[in-house]
Amino acid sequence: MQVWRMRTGISIFLKPVDRRRLSTVVRDRNAPHKHVWRAEIVLLSADGVGTNEIMRRTGKSKTCVWRWQERFMQAGYDGLLRDKTRPSRIPPLGSDIAERVVVLTQTDPPAEATHWTATMMAKAVGISASSVQRIWRTHGLQPHRVHQFKLSNDPRFIDKLREVVGLYVDPPAHAIVLSVDEKSQIQALDRTQPGLPMKKGRAGTMTHDYKRHGTTTLFAALDILEGKVIGQCMQRHRHQEFIRFLNAIEAQVPVKKIVHVILDNYAAHKHPKVRQWLDRHPRFTFHFTPTSCSWLNAVEGFFAKLAKRRLNRGVFRCVVDLQAAINRFVAETNHDPKPFTWTADPDKIIAAVRRGHQVLDSIH
Repeated sequence: MQVWRMRTGISIFLKPVDRRRLSTVVRDRNAPHKHVWRAEIVLLSADGVGTNEIMRRTGKSKTCVWRWQERFMQAGYDGLLRDKTRPSRIPPLGSDIAERVVVLTQTDPPAEATHWTATMMAKAVGISASSVQRIWRTHGLQPHRVHQFKLSNDPRFIDKLREVVGLYVDPPAHAIVLSVDEKSQIQALDRTQPGLPMKKGRAGTMTHDYKRHGTTTLFAALDILEGKVIGQCMQRHRHQEFIRFLNAIEAQVPVKKIVHVILDNYAAHKHPKVRQWLDRHPRFTFHFTPTSCSWLNAVEGFFAKLAKRRLNRGVFRCVVDLQAAINRFVAETNHDPKPFTWTADPDKIIAAVRRGHQVLDSIH
């Protein structure tokens, strides 16, 4: 170990391992330049070289040499590789400015606009747009985004919710629970020009315009326990087609099974002829979701998967091609079915809906 005395209070203790590490930094051509001359200062100091000579060899000022001698004495080798944080040249914004930005964000902007932008807020408060964005991030504000919602006004909302969720969580014995709905007006869209395939560094392409070749309606029934789907494409979306689909379900469900059907409040589902059909088939029981609660119908998840994986990017030159693609997707789903599992707490849903109604009542 070498110990060299310099000005009062400064002394360099250089262990062999530190000398090897510092010498490695000096010889490393890929090391940052500031790390190189800092290591040179320490090595020269440990070799007994005077301050003036160190200044001449490294090209640094006396205060700089003294500073890094002190840094090594206090923090060792690691202290040479990091800079101390310095206060910002720009004074921090006061809490009153941040509070004003937060309050203004929750009000309507003075201009003819629906929401605040960072530029508008910066001009109104007198700060930079980046400062506005930083305040918004700190307080979790996103005025450019909006979430859509719809509160049910069904007077029997709670009873219907618990009835449907009960069928999902604890279905009756010797019965089958089917979530039934229709995905109407599925368009057979053909692109005006062929798209380019995806390759490295570039996403696949598709023209924004298209040609319409007709529409179809998919009637689907999701088996909650097995995850299989009974699907049938039809031209129109009326009670006549719905009854035909019910007959198709009747033909595929085992005779000894009681059938619980979960439906939304579409008019075709409550048509008098549908009720007559229901009277003729006593093993069928309809359970209607609350008004404006289509999200409660499990088959909507299947429709979303169908649209995302098969329809949105599909190219169909006629309705027959579209229906064939849908039928193949249903067949693939039934080949590897996934049972539906309900995970949401109905009590939390009811509490959230009540809070929403309270907020709407206070606004009105």
